[in-house]
Order: sequence, then structure tokens, then C-alpha cells
Amino acid sequence: MRVKGRFGVVVAGGTGVVMLLSACSGGGGNGSGELAAGETAALTITPQNGAGQIKPDGVIEVKASDGTLQNVTVQGDGATITGELAADKRTWRSSRTLAPGTSYTVTAQGSHKGKPLSATSTFTTLKPSAAKTLSVLDVTPNRKGEKVGVGMPIFIRFNRAVTDRAAVERTLKVTPDKPVEGSWRWISGDQVIYRTKTFWQPHQKVRLNAELAGVNAGNGVYGAKDVDETISIGAKQYTTGNLGKHHMTVYRDGKKLRTIPFSAGNGQTREYTTTSGTHLLMEKANPVTMISPGRKEGDDGYYKQVVDHAVRFTNSGMYTHSAPWSVGSQGSANVSHGCLNLSPANAKWYYDIMQRGDVLKLTGSSRELLPDNGWGYWQLSWKQWQKGSALKGAEAPAGSGSGTEAAPTGG
Repeated sequence: MRVKGRFGVVVAGGTGVVMLLSACSGGGGNGSGELAAGETAALTITPQNGAGQIKPDGVIEVKASDGTLQNVTVQGDGATITGELAADKRTWRSSRTLAPGTSYTVTAQGSHKGKPLSATSTFTTLKPSAAKTLSVLDVTPNRKGEKVGVGMPIFIRFNRAVTDRAAVERTLKVTPDKPVEGSWRWISGDQVIYRTKTFWQPHQKVRLNAELAGVNAGNGVYGAKDVDETISIGAKQYTTGNLGKHHMTVYRDGKKLRTIPFSAGNGQTREYTTTSGTHLLMEKANPVTMISPGRKEGDDGYYKQVVDHAVRFTNSGMYTHSAPWSVGSQGSANVSHGCLNLSPANAKWYYDIMQRGDVLKLTGSSRELLPDNGWGYWQLSWKQWQKGSALKGAEAPAGSGSGTEAAPTGG
């Protein structure tokens, strides 16, 4: 891997010092070149040549004691190393962490009074044990070819609880083609979610870059490698429904597609009351077997029903689905156990067009959707959402950033 930083400089370092004497002789592999009689100059690379067990979160530095730096290169597998050259061009320092368990070779070139200077350092970073390694187990969404809705969060799940959440969160960058403010929110020690302040703009790409390689996650745990994902935002599909009026209307990119009659929860108990609020469509399956929660066969209220074309919108078991048995009530009465009963034709149509992260906004119920019921994250105000970030105030980047809410278990 060869990477260039600002001003064409890239480094991963060790401390290697090369002294340059007198004038006019050529340079060797370690950097040699003569200056005028009585003059000396040196390039210094830190860590030094031959060093081992270098901490991945250490700083790499190249200095010119006289003269200026012109170019620094790094060769090695793993993370791309970036850095900055000082205004006087006499010092270069790395701006990110190194990949653990990696051999790097740093070559620096400079000049002093028109004469070339050069130095090389090869060193190896610490390779932590598996018990001291932080890895990403899953990023959602990440299904090949999938387009998601404008309300879709980004979920990251790690292989262990993170001690230094702020250090890890600083490495997480989200870059949409169409900029929008966003923030990360930790829902547990090993899971963090990104939500935008307003919905994503439709029809764009969003890039996630997690520069985790070498980050110190606390207690001697280091990030294993960087993670890069590209997410495709599809059309803006937005459904609004009034539970008291028994109809919902589906829009795509501002255009009305269809108004659908439904039968919602009968409201006899809280469990059988459909939630109001801003829901996100989470998944779909055909068929789905629905079983009354907390009841066994023979109990009052027990049911076991196989339904077709089911689209989930809460973790408490609410779906839109085909319900041919309640067609007579759809559009006029609420008779379900909490789901939105649709006709077979309408259920299949909605199933076919849905995208994970599409918005379903329901009103007219006495039961408000809780933020931890499925992907109810839009129930939190922006200020409430930001409180879940490990970065505070000015440190929290507008383009990246930040209960126990339920997160998906796979992409």
C-alpha cells in the first residue's frame, strides 16, 4: 500500500537518523549526500528502524533538522496512513492510527541547500490477541443491490462492548451525496446507530467509512481494520394513515400512489392497540406465523395464524399483512390484534414495493410508539437523539456523530 498525504507526503514511521556529509557524492539506500565541508544535516523517522511492538495508536513523525521535507512514502498492508506537513516543511506527523500486526516501511526525501536528503525506516506494529481486538460484526443495511427508504438508520454492531466510545465514534464518518446533518447514538456497549436530523434525500449514495484500524477502544483493545460500505437510498416512499378513519395513503417521491383501506387493532387492550407515531418498515416475509404473545394454546385470547405478504413495522409484532377474513371491516372498523389488516391484493402490492426504512406515519391512537419498539428512532427529537452520542458539543461532527433500543441482528 502506498498512500499520499497532504503536500504529497505519506508516512508510517520509526526513528531512523541519517547524517549527510560534504558535497557532490550520491545517496545510498539509507540516504546519503554530501554537503559543504563542515556542515551536517539529518532526517529523523520515528519509530526507529527495526522497532517492533509499536502501539497502533502511536504518532509517526518525520523531522528534518536542517533543510526541508519534500516527500514521504509508506509501504505496508492495512490502513491507509495520512498526515500533515508543517508550514515550514520540516516536520510531518501522522493523523490517524496504524493497522495492528503490520510491517511498514517509511521512506523520506528532503533537501538542504539544493542537496538531496533521504532516510528509510522499517518497523512492525503490535498484534493484539483476539481478546484485545475490536471488529465490526455487522453493518445494516448492507444487502447487495438493496435500496432503502429515506428514514433508514445505519446500524453498526461490534464483537465486544466498547470502553472508549468517543474514540471509536470519532472514526465513524458518514458521507451522503446530498448532505444532511446526522449523529450517532449508542444503544448498548456494542451497538451504535446513525440517524439524520431530517430524512435522507432520495435517489443517492451514502458512504460509511470507519477508520477503526489501530484505534484504542479502551483497556488495551485495538481496532482490527477499517470498514467501508456504500448504501443506496431509493425513492421517498411515505405512508400516512389515520387509525380512526381506517385508511392509509402511499406516496412515492411526492406522488400519490394508492389509498388503502385497513382494519387496525381493536383497542380492547393495550396489546391490541395499534401504535401512533413515525414507524419505519423493518422487514418483510411471506408467509409469517403469528402467535399471541405471552399465551399458550388453551389460554383465553390464544391465537396462531399464518398470514401472507407481511411487512413488519414494530418489534411488538405489528405488520401490514393479508387478512381476507376481515375485508368486510377494512375501511370501516378496527378488529385486529394490532396489525393493519389489508385485502390480499393490497397486502401483496404493499409487500412488493416496500423498502426497509420507508416511513409509515400513523395517527389516531391512544398508544404512542416508543423509540425502542422496533426502529422507532424518529419518535425522539433531534436534541434527544444527540444525547446518545459519546461526542459532546463542538466535538460532534455535523456529518457523522451519534435507552436500549432494538437493533437488527443481521444485514
